[in-house]
Amino acid sequence: MSNAIYQVPVAVNEPVLNYAPGSPERETLKATIKKMRGEVMDIPMYIDGKEIRTEKKVRMAPPHDHQHTLAYYHAGDKSHVKMAIDAALKAKDAWANFSFEHRASIFLKAAELLSGPYRAVINAATMLGQSKNAYQAEIDAACEMIDFLRFNVQYMREIYTQQPVSSKGIYNRVEHRPLEGFVFALTPFNFTAIAGNLPTSAAMMGNTVVWKPSNTQIYAANILMKVFMEAGLPAGVINLMYVSGPEAGEVIFSHPDFAGIHYTGSTEVFQGIWKTIGNNIQKYKSYPRIVGETGGKDFIVAHPSADVKALVAALTRGAFEFQGQKCSAASRAYVPKSLWNEVKENFIADLKSIKVGPTEDFSCFVNAVIDEKSFDKLAAYIDQAKQSKDVEIIAGGTYDKSKGYFIQPTVIVSKDPYYVTMCEELFGPVLTLYVYDDNKFAETLDIVDKTGIYALTGSIFSQDRYAVDFAMKKLVNAAGNFYINDKCTGAVVGQQPFGGGRGSGTNDKAGSLINLLRWVSPRTIKETLVPPTDYRYPFLADENANGAVTKETTKGKAAVN
Repeated sequence: MSNAIYQVPVAVNEPVLNYAPGSPERETLKATIKKMRGEVMDIPMYIDGKEIRTEKKVRMAPPHDHQHTLAYYHAGDKSHVKMAIDAALKAKDAWANFSFEHRASIFLKAAELLSGPYRAVINAATMLGQSKNAYQAEIDAACEMIDFLRFNVQYMREIYTQQPVSSKGIYNRVEHRPLEGFVFALTPFNFTAIAGNLPTSAAMMGNTVVWKPSNTQIYAANILMKVFMEAGLPAGVINLMYVSGPEAGEVIFSHPDFAGIHYTGSTEVFQGIWKTIGNNIQKYKSYPRIVGETGGKDFIVAHPSADVKALVAALTRGAFEFQGQKCSAASRAYVPKSLWNEVKENFIADLKSIKVGPTEDFSCFVNAVIDEKSFDKLAAYIDQAKQSKDVEIIAGGTYDKSKGYFIQPTVIVSKDPYYVTMCEELFGPVLTLYVYDDNKFAETLDIVDKTGIYALTGSIFSQDRYAVDFAMKKLVNAAGNFYINDKCTGAVVGQQPFGGGRGSGTNDKAGSLINLLRWVSPRTIKETLVPPTDYRYPFLADENANGAVTKETTKGKAAVN
């Protein structure tokens, strides 16, 4: 058996391919999309390394072409939740005692598979299943997922090598045990990388996982699971199931071996989960780790000194990339009156140039929102704005779901900084702007800070460094990821660890060492090399009448000076 302390490959961010006309990656991706559209995939659950099929098959369709059948997945029930938990617990001892370098090798191989033979497949699956354009799929499903795997391996080794000091005669060390029980990964539709990172980050640290993805992300989750298995992931380490949230929760949150949840999704659901865990706390062997990244009402604030062209580019990209369905998407903006006419002119020109349509058409910047429920909710907000005297729609405001769930990029200008679309998370291609008096910059920052419950991302645009410093201090708790002269989206693993506070989550920073520490339970070990053989300390010695100290030998016999 080797006793080496292994290094791991130095993590670097995966280069982003551009898919420009004539590029080989563009042609490969188009061919892969065509092939995948031409077949109807049968998607099983994966429990204990086995493919599990049921009598209940659920149809999947591209959000931008809901009449096309893309796949059927096999839906499970409570029995499959129990099966997944049993598989995770059965696999736990062997996986927890597996040397870290072997766990590292599995996930490093998965990264290489995604970088190479599976790159077009995972991107095509994300484009078809979640309606992301080629570039948005590339930075998510390929690059970010690869980055999570590589950087987390590096962070894992760093955690294991962080050890305490030892004083003379003492040998101290710390070991980082996986949690006692299983981890539940509950993942969202909007990022394939998040869906893959939530189970793998916990598994990498020696935990076994029950994974429930969003129903609208199952198409790409299935590809990820195939990659993990091809990379050598042992049976039962990650168990992928398609069960309703209430059914999964009823079984998981009542199980004594429930050790933690890794979650990304709505604030309302997360708060309900937290409450359920609290009510069931006496049932568990340990206090479960609760890690969640939830909602956002992310902002862009422009100072009167802002560069207008840079600001407009940030508004367009920040609000409307992936149809505003990023947790970090710009949803509210604050523009000074002195810049408003120029900003408005340039912004409307940008939006007129945007093409909305299917992901298979690479000229489309905006595609479909995820499903009919989301479409109807957003349409209702737009209709409400059309009837309000407090707001004006200056761009977009139209929608159509006859072919796909398409909503035109919509910009609302509000006279009221607390109008409903300035405060509530919409999760779609709708941006609300408030135009403020130039001399009320400080008051506007107070409004930004006090609007809503969220604190995920935000940005300041200013050429005045004093204004930047002032805004950073005023908004210190308003965003877990803060940007200066940049859009409020696009956090990169290893560069801008992602997560927010307040109602936006536990701020455990995915893409950093901080997150991995949540999935281990440290044990401190102290070894005394030459232990004492007598309980007595020097202070116990007697003093004689002259003030001389009576000493005792280590055998307890008195010796007088």
